[in-house]
Amino acid sequence: MENRIQMLRKERKLTQSDLALELEVTRQTIISLENGRYNASLILAHKIARYFDRSIEDVFIFDEEDGE
Repeated sequence: MENRIQMLRKERKLTQSDLALELEVTRQTIISLENGRYNASLILAHKIARYFDRSIEDVFIFDEEDGE
């Protein structure tokens, strides 16, 4: 699933480590999310969206074909 995490992170001038610390996850989790190798759980997706003051749909780009 595609997402806008890297763009949002860079807008706030945060490193991957900074964001990981804020979200209480590892830097590797942030890297994997940004590269599309890992899909966030609903809880983590909500936490990310809330951190950036966005809706989940604004952060994560859901493709109907991905959900099948």
